[in-house]
Amino acid sequence: MKRIIWIGCLSYFLIGLAHVVLGSVLPVILEHYDREYSEGGTLIFAQFAGFLGGVMLSSTINRRLGKRGGLMLAIGLLFAAELVYTTLPPWEWMYVTGVIAGFGFGMIEAVIGTIIIAAITEKTAVAMSRLEVFFGIGAMLMPLVASGMISLGWWRWSFLVVSAFALITFIFWARGSFGTLDAMLNARDQTSRKQKAVVYTKNQMRTLIVFILFFFLYVGVEMSLANFMPSMLIEKMGMDKAGAALSVTFFWIAMSCGRLFAGYLAEKIHYKSYVLFSSLATLLMLSLFPLTNHVWSAFAVITLLGLFMSGIFSITLVFANKLMPGTEESTTSILIASGGIGGAILPLITGWSMDHLVVNQSAGMLAMFTVGLCILSIAAFRVQRKYDQEQA
Repeated sequence: MKRIIWIGCLSYFLIGLAHVVLGSVLPVILEHYDREYSEGGTLIFAQFAGFLGGVMLSSTINRRLGKRGGLMLAIGLLFAAELVYTTLPPWEWMYVTGVIAGFGFGMIEAVIGTIIIAAITEKTAVAMSRLEVFFGIGAMLMPLVASGMISLGWWRWSFLVVSAFALITFIFWARGSFGTLDAMLNARDQTSRKQKAVVYTKNQMRTLIVFILFFFLYVGVEMSLANFMPSMLIEKMGMDKAGAALSVTFFWIAMSCGRLFAGYLAEKIHYKSYVLFSSLATLLMLSLFPLTNHVWSAFAVITLLGLFMSGIFSITLVFANKLMPGTEESTTSILIASGGIGGAILPLITGWSMDHLVVNQSAGMLAMFTVGLCILSIAAFRVQRKYDQEQA
């Protein structure tokens, strides 16, 4: 069991790198291709459209190849796409490459999330938080690496770093043995056909809709911040590109630190309270960002944002599955897919706003999306309270 968790952590580290590498060098890419922010938003949209495809098709591919085979396919596609990014192909081909890269890390995230939630029945939030820590470490280190490479004029090689880790992860999955879990990882058609389609009750469907909207907004806001934070600081404060890229590192350092304790804290105060408090704190920080006028204050708000947002994704994913027992595989895929849609659409809107509005208005727009998170958190809080009463 420990081995599957640790190779899962390596895989989450890889998708952490892949999630943010494009945003880390986006200002330089747009300058290289002489493109506008809205076109950068379209590129991020293409990547997350691929992400959505990877999540939605993961079950079908797993039935044919097994979970291990599906993961190796996804990692291989991510490896190839990052290599193509490194060559700086014609702009139109960047969209195609983005779709392939997104498909790869989307499928990796969906499959591993399903494996962990289904296999770890006790302290699930702690296990998921551990994976999310490694996601955060990858997302933290990539902007730091990109910043150094930008300053040296080697920024295109940032993609090669992701490709190298994809190759390492591929080798671990190809050669690894996981004892009793091997049968589940290698199972293909014969096992999958015995599984009945998941049917949600009326109450479960209402609950699912609440969480679908929540993941749509949360991942959209997180990806908008991760991809456009450097651009916002360049426009707002005139920072140089290398320095602005470090803002994403501060964001993910706080994310990683917060995730070390998120699972334990959520188990202690309960998932519903954790999600509600985190959403309210995120709204407060996003509301303060337009008021910052100095680099130090902007970085302080960014760091606190990362801290308060650190456990929202993993804890809410576990929270949703605990409210709808028996639907783990279906619910996990649906919610990650919802996040993928938000991660595609909201950065597209953010890119448009960066071209047509001032930076503070773009930040204010993200705060308005977070108001929706808070409302949905309250709804989930009430669902949990009703569920507890029914179980009593």
